[in-house]
Amino acid sequence: MIQTPLKLWIAAGAINGLLAVAMGAMAAHGLQSRLPPDALSWIDTGSRYGMAHALALLAVACLGRHEASPQIGLRVAGWGFLVGSVLFSGTLYVMALSASSAPSILVPIGGLCLLIGWAGLLLYCTARRKGAL
Repeated sequence: MIQTPLKLWIAAGAINGLLAVAMGAMAAHGLQSRLPPDALSWIDTGSRYGMAHALALLAVACLGRHEASPQIGLRVAGWGFLVGSVLFSGTLYVMALSASSAPSILVPIGGLCLLIGWAGLLLYCTARRKGAL
């Protein structure tokens, strides 16, 4: 089975956090007069979810450090959080900045991927021996 390097989760978490802060700051300080309220709200939502899942990706990396071979639950969590963040937050950012609702179908798919990520983390925790975390 292919091993996912922990550095991928750390880098993805860092990029997610960076984008969340940058987009939130742009919306709060540079785009208020240029975008309608709904677009600013999309950026805010994308930024909040992006930051939460940046931290979740870092948690996956931290948990994976203790594994000789990362469990399937951690791999599902990492990929769910990464793909979900790109689709959910990324699509909200694109919709807000382009004034196009065309990619809006990707937002719920991204949300589903985020849910799958959390389910993967739950699977990892329940599959571990008692006290092994």
